[in-house]
Amino acid sequence: MIDIQYSSEVQAAKSEGRAIVALESTIITHGMPYPQNVEVAAQVEQDIRKAGAVPATMAVIEGVLHVGLEPDQLQALGQAKGVAKISRADMPACIATGGTGATTVAATMIAARLAGISVFATGGIGGVHKGAETTFDISADLMELAQTPVTVVAAGAKAILDLPKTLEVLETQGVPVIAYGQDSFPAFWSAQSDLKAPLRMDDPAQIARAHATRQAMGLPGGQLVANPIPADAQIAAEDLAPVIAQAQSEADAQGIAGKDVTPFLLSRIFELTDGRSLTANIALVRNNARLAAKIAQELNKLTR
Repeated sequence: MIDIQYSSEVQAAKSEGRAIVALESTIITHGMPYPQNVEVAAQVEQDIRKAGAVPATMAVIEGVLHVGLEPDQLQALGQAKGVAKISRADMPACIATGGTGATTVAATMIAARLAGISVFATGGIGGVHKGAETTFDISADLMELAQTPVTVVAAGAKAILDLPKTLEVLETQGVPVIAYGQDSFPAFWSAQSDLKAPLRMDDPAQIARAHATRQAMGLPGGQLVANPIPADAQIAAEDLAPVIAQAQSEADAQGIAGKDVTPFLLSRIFELTDGRSLTANIALVRNNARLAAKIAQELNKLTR
């Protein structure tokens, strides 16, 4: 059995049968500097509480899987150096060797499943990287969505990715991609794209029923809820396109590959947009957290 340590808040929520929303921790360790990282993480947790659910930030700390972090643990993780960024491939090794690791989308989904949590809010999922036809660089997030029964609320896939190919892989893997409140697939920092989402739902209760129905049918995997960034916080796609292209060109020239690609690109885009990308990122994560809390509550009504 895996040693799971629940925060006091999450333990109480489980005992009382309350709705819980999982959160990842790479946004804390790899997303922004201290103390902003801890402030934003606490803000997102509070958004979930205000929306009627309980937040459960996931992390592996000294070989123990934590489901929900106490305030002092959140502070410590926000200041820690050399924290691993863990996914499906290295999460068991991190636990087995007593390591400390921040959970990616895939690892957070695994942690949520182990803890009996069905809804997870994040910024954007990973996907198919540009040039994947030669590099085969495809995020483990997509395969996790195909096999782990968690509904993931995100602002689409990160805009640095090849979005058409990402949607194709999700379709091949049988993952429902549900745009919330609009027909187009949102593009992370931009609310709209020229890609039509496979499905559209306008009500958190519908999304919860779709999750429950999938489970009742015995189908593996979860579903991706693509929630557009609020219009007043977005960056127009046409403004971002040359910035992303420049950052990708620099990454290629420097031979950056594997897990290092996404942090490099996001860092360069932050610099090239004078910080606007991070401001938008915070707005979309908070927006996703609020929607996830509503879905979790609706799902709780169905499964209680």
